[in-house]
Amino acid sequence: MKKALFLDRDGVINLEKNYVHTIEDFEFNEGIFDLCRKFQNEGYLIIVITNQAGIGRKLYDESDFGKLTKWMTDQFRRNGIMISKVYHCPHHPEFTGKCNCRKPEPGMIFKAAAEFNLEIPKCVLIGDNKSDIQAGYNAGMQKCFYYKDFSLTLSF
Repeated sequence: MKKALFLDRDGVINLEKNYVHTIEDFEFNEGIFDLCRKFQNEGYLIIVITNQAGIGRKLYDESDFGKLTKWMTDQFRRNGIMISKVYHCPHHPEFTGKCNCRKPEPGMIFKAAAEFNLEIPKCVLIGDNKSDIQAGYNAGMQKCFYYKDFSLTLSF
């Protein structure tokens, strides 16, 4: 079984702005490439799990999200980092109803675990809000951190 670093997108990979869905609005957080490289070098797969309520709210569509995701993963690749997969939840409870993939629900984590044969307790999650952290714990992870508190000096 494998281990993975799960990352939220908005607020962790990129600066938090309202409903980022274009390359022009996307700004990488300082240090994100170094952080991912450290985990990748320690044998972790890198997986992104992101709530994208803007799709459910019809502020942008799946095509917009796909274009930005491809560009983002290409930037990681250019920096020597392989993003294994990006999972997203396009739902918003007020617009599309309840689902099992919107964090804090662990659906995206369980889907990744099944697809990549992950040992969830050995995985690490880094998020920027309570729902991210809770999704990790709801899935059975033991190491869930807030991005603002995370240090590259942590070892696993």
